[in-house]
Amino acid sequence: MKSIVFATNNAHKLAEARAILEGKVEVRSLNDIDCHDDIPETAPTLEGNALMKARWVSERYGVDCFADDTGLEVDALGGEPGVRSARYAPGAGHDSAANMKLLLENLAGKDDRTARFRTVVALITDGKELTVDGKCEGRITESPSGASGFGYDPIFQPAGENRTFAEMSDAEKNAISHRGEAMRRLAELL
Repeated sequence: MKSIVFATNNAHKLAEARAILEGKVEVRSLNDIDCHDDIPETAPTLEGNALMKARWVSERYGVDCFADDTGLEVDALGGEPGVRSARYAPGAGHDSAANMKLLLENLAGKDDRTARFRTVVALITDGKELTVDGKCEGRITESPSGASGFGYDPIFQPAGENRTFAEMSDAEKNAISHRGEAMRRLAELL
């Protein structure tokens, strides 16, 4: 079975990718290749960040790898937080509670709560670069609900569902999520 490194430090994303790609490829972590660096994500687009991370790991460690970047796009906020989703709230980055709080504050009084998650996965294998994407339409709830998942999952309700991602099992979420769709496309490429 082919082995490939997922260029992420996010344990939740790693677990999701391993579950989705199980039996297709062996997904190795950055820890598995002894990479403990903070990989830059400074591009203005999801695709740019995914490619930046994949290239960074491939060039420094000489491995086939893939990386993703995901953004939550809220229509009433002009597509924000988008590429800045993980660092939406001021201060230290990757504070999910602060990010959700700010998003809900910015949506206060707005009737249009439509949103979507978008994921772009960049793959570098056998000297080639490829990208795939996935999208999940939905809406932002009035308040958080559920204890599973991570990031904005407690306030994102996928279209056709009456539960948030955080109220679903991992298998249920992966079957309909943006990352699940992108990872299934990645599996086809591999």
